[in-house]
Amino acid sequence: MKLIDIFKTRTRNPARPRASDIIQRLFTDFRDHGVQGDSLIIGEGHMGEQKIFVVAQEKPKPSQFRTAADVNKLNWGMLTADEHSQVLSFLDRLKERGPYEDALLLSLVDTYGADISMYSARRLQAFFIANLIRAYLTVPIRTMSVVLGEGGSGGALALQVADRRAVVEDAMYATAPPESLAAIIFRDATRVEDALTISKSTARHLRYFRVVDSVIPQTKVVNDPDGLANNVRVWVERTAKDLMRAKLDRLLAKRLKTADELGVMSRGRFYEIKRFIERPLKQFYKAPPDVTLVSAPSGGVHVEDDYGDGTVLDHSKPMVRCGDIKDGKPVNGCGAMVPLDDYLHQHQVCPECGKRHVLDANGWINVLVDPGSFHELFRNMTVRDLLDEEDIHNYYRNFLAKQEGRTNFTESLVAAHATIHGYRAVLAISEFAFAGGSMGVVFGEKFRLAVNYAIHRGWPLVGICCSGGARLYEGIVALMQMTKTVAALERLRRAGLPFISILADPSTGGAIASWAALGDVCLAEPKALIVFTGPRVMKARGFEVDEDAVRSDSLARISARTYEMRDYFGPIRGIHEVVDRPDMSRAVAKYLEFFKRGRNGMFVKKGWRPYIRRRLNPGGG
Repeated sequence: MKLIDIFKTRTRNPARPRASDIIQRLFTDFRDHGVQGDSLIIGEGHMGEQKIFVVAQEKPKPSQFRTAADVNKLNWGMLTADEHSQVLSFLDRLKERGPYEDALLLSLVDTYGADISMYSARRLQAFFIANLIRAYLTVPIRTMSVVLGEGGSGGALALQVADRRAVVEDAMYATAPPESLAAIIFRDATRVEDALTISKSTARHLRYFRVVDSVIPQTKVVNDPDGLANNVRVWVERTAKDLMRAKLDRLLAKRLKTADELGVMSRGRFYEIKRFIERPLKQFYKAPPDVTLVSAPSGGVHVEDDYGDGTVLDHSKPMVRCGDIKDGKPVNGCGAMVPLDDYLHQHQVCPECGKRHVLDANGWINVLVDPGSFHELFRNMTVRDLLDEEDIHNYYRNFLAKQEGRTNFTESLVAAHATIHGYRAVLAISEFAFAGGSMGVVFGEKFRLAVNYAIHRGWPLVGICCSGGARLYEGIVALMQMTKTVAALERLRRAGLPFISILADPSTGGAIASWAALGDVCLAEPKALIVFTGPRVMKARGFEVDEDAVRSDSLARISARTYEMRDYFGPIRGIHEVVDRPDMSRAVAKYLEFFKRGRNGMFVKKGWRPYIRRRLNPGGG
C-alpha cells in the first residue's frame, strides 16, 4: 500500500481500535482512577501476577459523535492542560512512593497532538509537555510505551518516553500532522503524500532512527480489537519479563543515554576533530538579514511634516524604518526612521514607539555578553556530521542552501562560553536568522555538548529561546530533540548547576515545550509570543485566538498563580520575571550572582544535608 493509503485507511481509520478497547482486553481487573477528561485514561491492573499502571491517550470513537456539539468539538483526542496536569500529578505520586521494584508503567499513545486551544495555552500547556518529558525520564519505575495509532507531535512525546518503546506496524508517529507539514513546507496542504514521505513517521523509520525498539504486527483488517490486543499482549508480556530482570537504577541511567543518542546516525568525517577547531567571532554589529536599510544621502533625509516634529535627520549613515509605509500610513510599526547604529545599540527597539524587532543570535550576544568575552563552541558541526547522506532529502538540501549567508553562524543554535557582568556562563542561543531557530539534530547535539561543557567547567547554563519549534524537514528525528535537550538539562540539574532560560519573541513549538520551559529561572522579554502552537495555526484549525493571552505579560500574571494552585501546576512556575532587553544582562547577572553565592555556601554542589551535619556535629561522631 502507498503511504497515503495506509494513513487514510488504517492509521486514521475511525473504526481503528482505541486505547480503551486494548485495555479492556489486556486486563480483567483494570481499576480506572477516574480522571476527568475525554482523552485520558489512568488506572492499574494485573497481567498474570504482574502489576501494571496504565496511562493512555484515547481518540474518539464513532459512537461518541451523537450531537452537533460532538461533531463540532475541535480537540477530540488531544490532551488538554487539565489532563496533562493529572498525568503529571500521577507521575509525581509514583515518584514520591517509589522506587517501584514490583510494578511497571505502560503508556498507550494515540493522539492527533496536544490540545492547541486557547484554554490550554492559557494554562501553560507547553510547560506541562516539557515537565512530562522530564517526569517520564526520571520516574522510578520500569516503563513501556506503545504507539497504537497516530502519534502527533509533542502531545504524543509527552507520554512516549520509556525504557522500552514499541509501535504498531501500521501506526505513524510524526513531528506534525501531514496536512500542516505540507502547508508549511510546500505551501500546499493537499500534498499530504509528499509530507508523509518527508516526515519519516512509519514504523520502519521509527525503528531505524531508534525512536522505538520494537514493531508490533498489525492485524489483517483494521477493525480487529481482539487481534490487536493479542499482539500488544504478546509484546507487553515479553517486555515485562525482560524489564523485571534488569536493575531499575541501570534502566534510569540508560533513559538519559538513549535520549543523548537520538538523531545522531553518523558521526561524519573528522567529527571529533572539527568540533574543536573553532574561530571565535568578534564583530556582531551588522544589519540583520530581515531589516530593510534606507540609505541616507549626504545631504540628509527630510521627514514630512506629519512625522514627529518635522525635523530633518542629518545622517549620512544607513537608516532603518520602524515597520513599513502603505498608502502613506505606517503599518507594523510607527514608521520612524532611525540610524542603523542607534537601532542596533538599542537592541533593535524603536526609540519612538518601543516596537521590538526579533533579535538574531548576534543581537542577543550584544544584549548579554561582556565585550571580548564571547567564544563560540562546536561551531563547525553540520547536519552531514550527524545524519547519513541518504537521510537528507533534496527538499532539505535546498532549504539548507537558502540559509547560507543569512547569518554569521552555521546553524540554528549558537553554543559558547562568555562572561555576563563578570560571571562565567555557558550560552545556548537560538539563531532565529537560521531556519527560524528551528530545532534539528545539530541543535540537539550542540545543546547536549554545551551542557556537558558546563558540567565539566562547573559553570551555569544560560539559554535564549527564539524559535519556531522543531525543524519539519528532518521529520521525526527533529521531534526527538525535545527529549534530548530535556535529558541534557536533567544531567545539569543532577550536577547541581543552574539553568537560566530567557524566553524571547517568539518562543513556540517544540522549543518552549522542552528545554526552554525548564529553567530554574525563566525570564521573558515584554510581549514575547510564548505558546506551543502559534496563533496562525490555531486560527487555521478553527480555534478562537486571543494573541495577547499568550504573550509574556499575560502569561507572567498566570504564572504568579501557580503558587496558589500547586495541586494543578505541580512543579511548574512558568515565567518568573518579564525583563526589558536593556535590563536583561543585569537581571541574568543577578541570578548568576545568587547561584554563585549559594554554591560557595555549599548548598548547590553538594547539597544542604552534609553541610548541616558538619555544622551540628563538627567532631563527626
